[in-house]
Amino acid sequence: MGILIEKERNKKFWLTVSILSNISLLGLFKYYNFFVTNINELTGSNLIMLNLILPIGLSFHTFQSLSYTIEVYYGRQKAVRHPGYFALYVMFYPQLVAGPIERPQHLLPQFFIHQKFSSQKLYEGLRLMAWGFFKKVVIADRIGLYADAVFKHPAHLEPMQIWLAVFFFSIQIYADFSGYSDIAIGAARCMGIDLCINFNRPYQSTNIRAFWKRWHISLSSWFRDYVYIPLGGSRKGKRRKNLNLLITFILSALWHGAGWTFIVWGFLHGTYMLIYDFFNARFSTIKIPDRIAWFITCCCVGFAWIFFRASSLANALTVISRGSKVADISFGNILSVPESGLEFGNFTMAFSMCVITYMFIIEKFTTPKLLNPYSKTIVETGVFAGTILLIIFFGIFQKSSFIYFQF
Repeated sequence: MGILIEKERNKKFWLTVSILSNISLLGLFKYYNFFVTNINELTGSNLIMLNLILPIGLSFHTFQSLSYTIEVYYGRQKAVRHPGYFALYVMFYPQLVAGPIERPQHLLPQFFIHQKFSSQKLYEGLRLMAWGFFKKVVIADRIGLYADAVFKHPAHLEPMQIWLAVFFFSIQIYADFSGYSDIAIGAARCMGIDLCINFNRPYQSTNIRAFWKRWHISLSSWFRDYVYIPLGGSRKGKRRKNLNLLITFILSALWHGAGWTFIVWGFLHGTYMLIYDFFNARFSTIKIPDRIAWFITCCCVGFAWIFFRASSLANALTVISRGSKVADISFGNILSVPESGLEFGNFTMAFSMCVITYMFIIEKFTTPKLLNPYSKTIVETGVFAGTILLIIFFGIFQKSSFIYFQF
């Protein structure tokens, strides 16, 4: 399709064919059962369900393929004649299953360059991979035990347990997903390939717009360039802009998973954005202190994560209901979730808080590339060695898939 788009006069037709074929495959494997279930419930029909196995990384390499043909259509990328190079671009294994979603102009040219072995890039890549595994194995997998237990049995738990679980899940999904991105970027760098940064310390944001410029950057920019702007962006009046924004966020939510909980999550973030834009336009002279603005942003993001994590809308509402029982606040049984049999323990809690704090300290005082590969200090070497030991230690006791694979 890229070659036809570049050669033929009827470019829009071939682009449409390419988009429809890609979206149809994604829709069949990922969304068919969701829509059929809802149609059956609404109409009383009995449409057949399909038990299809979702191909690995389908959501990511579909979007990467779409960006290729769209960029060829706009003349910003030349069509690739060699099927091997194109396949490598679409299925490049470090970022195949969870991103970052690359643009052809950035990734494709690197495949045509002879990559010589570089000990410096190997060192940088291994360090970044180690940091990613630290986030995943030491942080996300530990606190995920508590968050999973609470979200599975929220009905009789205390508000402090609910709030702690929401906080833990907010950290879990960040450590898990940004950790995978670090591993992917690091693995590619070992081979001399540079991938785009996917997370830029999003929980340091002081407003919701800044959060989405820092969270899953490759996906956010994809929806901005290929959905929001083509819909008209902000060029067709305020009402149309607001509608375009909501549509973009809801489509982004559906991309994450086929379920009403994801749609609510996307709608909430779209609403947050509209409220922020409204207050920013009407009360631009009012300056909210950064710490208060940061706290409000984190609370809004954390509340929306409830719907992202919940197994159903009913489960999400139960979590919210139990968390709102202010009169029942108690610190007595915060570490125990009886129905799940979980006893988190004082040491595990203290350790979890320490490694979370450590992660944010490292990210606060370093660049998104994290630890400086040129620094050869004893302290840095000790930190690196300690990180590796923690990864090995916790990796022996528990192995779990990346949380994004579950959605």
